[in-house]
Amino acid sequence: MSPGILVLLLSILGAPGLGDPGPLEDVVIDRYYIPKICLREVQMGDFIRYHYNGTFKDGKKFDSSYDRGATVAGVVGVGRLITGMDRGLQGMCVNERRHLIVPPHLGYGSIGVAGLIPPDATLYFDVVMLDIWNKNDKLQITTLSKPERCNRTVENSDFVRYHYNGTLLDGTPFDSSYSKDSTYDTYVGTGWLIKGMDQGLLGMCAGEKRSIIIPPFLAYGEKGYGTVIPPQASLVFSVLLVDFHNPKDGVFLEHLEVPASCKRRAVTGDFVRYHYNGTLMDGTLFDSSYSRNHTYNTYIGKGYIIPGMDQGLQGVCMGERRRGVVPPHLAYGENGAGNKIPGSAVLIFDVHIIDFHNPADPVEIETVYRPEGCNVTTRDRDFIRYHYNCSLLDGTKLFSSHDYEKPQEVTLGANKVIEGLNSGLLNMCVGERRVLIVPPHLGHGESGARGVPGSAVLRFEVELISMEEGVPEGYLFIWHGEPPANLYEQMDLNKDGEIPVDEFSTFIKTQVAEGKGRLMPSSDPEKVIADMFRNQDRNQDGKITSEELKLKSDEDQEKIHEEL
Repeated sequence: MSPGILVLLLSILGAPGLGDPGPLEDVVIDRYYIPKICLREVQMGDFIRYHYNGTFKDGKKFDSSYDRGATVAGVVGVGRLITGMDRGLQGMCVNERRHLIVPPHLGYGSIGVAGLIPPDATLYFDVVMLDIWNKNDKLQITTLSKPERCNRTVENSDFVRYHYNGTLLDGTPFDSSYSKDSTYDTYVGTGWLIKGMDQGLLGMCAGEKRSIIIPPFLAYGEKGYGTVIPPQASLVFSVLLVDFHNPKDGVFLEHLEVPASCKRRAVTGDFVRYHYNGTLMDGTLFDSSYSRNHTYNTYIGKGYIIPGMDQGLQGVCMGERRRGVVPPHLAYGENGAGNKIPGSAVLIFDVHIIDFHNPADPVEIETVYRPEGCNVTTRDRDFIRYHYNCSLLDGTKLFSSHDYEKPQEVTLGANKVIEGLNSGLLNMCVGERRVLIVPPHLGHGESGARGVPGSAVLRFEVELISMEEGVPEGYLFIWHGEPPANLYEQMDLNKDGEIPVDEFSTFIKTQVAEGKGRLMPSSDPEKVIADMFRNQDRNQDGKITSEELKLKSDEDQEKIHEEL
């Protein structure tokens, strides 16, 4: 029946004062609710599900699917329904509502249904269409959104984690992962899902959203599922793929930034300091070293971190930025970790390598400039002046002697500077410039120091400004030859039998000036002489007697005899 004839027929039936129009020739259809979106209309041969109320003209009900608590399912146009219903249901959309008036010859005719429908009864049906499908239907997949980057898509045997809302074709919800506050986790293509979902998830990217309409024969079929999915129901899933992996996956590495100069790459046993952001595949941040303002410090290849990171940090350069995609079997597995890493989650680490070293590393010395004709170099106990710049390997400036008025001064081997710097300053010529790389076990160790992070590798740029020959450890003054045989008499300048501090000081300075001996190098010679006097003034009465005065070599010999 054309729409124009249908409208005309309905107008005549509804017009007051025209009297009884006589017996109906065909079904009268009143489409009193038509949804705005109608993706499909019922056609001959389609399988449908619908609810209805059936009444006579006087409003008396003779049947209702609602009263039975179950929808009606059947095929249109194959004679399984009364002719009037077959005709009245054609062209309906899902969720459309119709009033149908079925004349007797298109209903149960002159026979009726014993005890239920009298002969020659006109039947009135109020129908709502809930589902339409056909045995030739295929899966309907609509991509709602897709990430710009998609390096990989779901394949059979992959393990997927996804959120979903599940509804019937009429929009009735039957299940949702969101309500459980947990993704649905399963393998694809192994029979753990209904066939339609197995097929509908194939080819998805992590972060992609799809609408998947599954016909009943690829879902729960004739049996349905419990009380929420009726028999022969089409299902609509709105799916968000959170992540996926394959049990055979290794760590996937992406080198985001590699320094042009990479003299060394990290290997098993190295101690690495790095910053990182850790996210799930949907971008959710679960951890970050930046938020703690502290690098993550660990050995690699020793099992101190998850296997995926142990593998993912192998071969890194200092300063490199790298992304590692770690499958759950190399991360936290099925159980996850805490409340931020779900079970079976794929993890993404964006890593910035600050530095690394090995506990067996020596100081690395690079000579930038060495003067020609250099015959004298620094040795232990020498007093030196030098300039330096100290930084971390990422370029962060820590300290510089140039920030002060004069160079740094130190006696080598006197434990006044870190061991690595002391080693790097040995065997230098005045005017020589070096770059020193000092590992933390020769620097400030695990604890660090003020302004120096724990376990940090340090870079020094050093320039030797001057040097003075030192004296052996424990000595403040040494003779260039044999000391005078009558040392006390020569030191007692006024021959009064005692040596006060001024006489002592004058005598020592004279020996230095005449080249007969030298003081321990220092920026304050007066203090060195004062310390020498204090050592000789055994009773601290302000003067040295002949009994008190002893050479250090004699003192050392006495100690040996005492020990023997």
